[in-house]
Amino acid sequence: MQSDYSPEFRDYVEDYWDIVLGIVAALAAYYFHTLHHDYISTFFAALSIVALSVTVSEVAEILAERLGEPYGSFVLTFSAVAVEIILLFMILTAGGHEATPETLETVKSGIISAVIVDMNVLLGLAVFVGGLAFAEQEHNEDTSSTYTTILFISSIALLVPSLLAFTPHGEERLMKASIIISIMLFIYYITIYIFQTKTHSHFFKATARSRILRLKKRKKLGEDEEHEDDYIFERLPNWANLLAIFALIFGVGIMAEIFAHDSSAVFSDLGINAGLAGLIIAIISVSPELITAVKAAKNDQIQRVINIAMGASTVSILITVPALMALSYASHIPFTLDFNALQIGALLLTIILAWKTTDNGETNYIEGVSHLMFFASYAVIAALY
Repeated sequence: MQSDYSPEFRDYVEDYWDIVLGIVAALAAYYFHTLHHDYISTFFAALSIVALSVTVSEVAEILAERLGEPYGSFVLTFSAVAVEIILLFMILTAGGHEATPETLETVKSGIISAVIVDMNVLLGLAVFVGGLAFAEQEHNEDTSSTYTTILFISSIALLVPSLLAFTPHGEERLMKASIIISIMLFIYYITIYIFQTKTHSHFFKATARSRILRLKKRKKLGEDEEHEDDYIFERLPNWANLLAIFALIFGVGIMAEIFAHDSSAVFSDLGINAGLAGLIIAIISVSPELITAVKAAKNDQIQRVINIAMGASTVSILITVPALMALSYASHIPFTLDFNALQIGALLLTIILAWKTTDNGETNYIEGVSHLMFFASYAVIAALY
């Protein structure tokens, strides 16, 4: 028998599945962590991180809509990179102040892999799905042109410490070069932030800085009349939503610590190298916006997809790198920006591919397949490198 409450129940599930799943998975992760079941606790910790990250992004989007620019962009940017920074930093500090070469390489791989996943898996899958549904989709070509230029220059900046490592006395100068480059990247981000939110916001339309854009539930009453959303965070004041974001990020931090502690043993037992481990970590941190990007593409919102993929990649370099450098320096961990040839090469080739597939302001499914093919090739090399 069809219940009159079934539509409301479906709406409830749609609104709160991420919170319920995040809490249940967190409790399971903690329980199995105390029993030293590393495989199970790692799985549930990763699941909790993904689910709670979805909620963080949804609340941040609500705040962004209310606050407007530039405060909205700040909230979205902070929420977007917070999970990635926390997860990578927990892995960096899992072994205390004496970070092993394997740990350092995993974190470096995680930084680069976040961009690789955003620009190839997220963008590629969304463009592929959208291309199948609409044949061709149009976006603002100024957006992709600006982002690919920013990403190319940022990648060149990351190449500097790596090149210095091969010069005479390069090891002595590596830390100094890494600190200088991280400061330069952060200054570059501030300039870009002003460009996006003040002087050239029209280049990015209304969704400029969003990594996660919640597809809000709207019920039709009469002639497409919208009623007030009963999602709990829509009804909370701004200060309460800010507290909710901090509380959720705190929960993510606890799960990240469990994941960092237990996953190292799992990766070692399974013979997973640092490159592949970094790729797995990147997929976990990127998965919430991947879901959103695919939904946007199915709704013929390819501009939103471009903003999510390229905006996420930009902040992954320009904020994550300086933040990890600052945190590692404060923790007396010798973290430097000497990425290997595979990482830098894959990063540059990804940006070139994204430039070619988006430069004319139109996308189709073969361009999505091309990005997915590139990622598959990179994953094979990362696993065997």
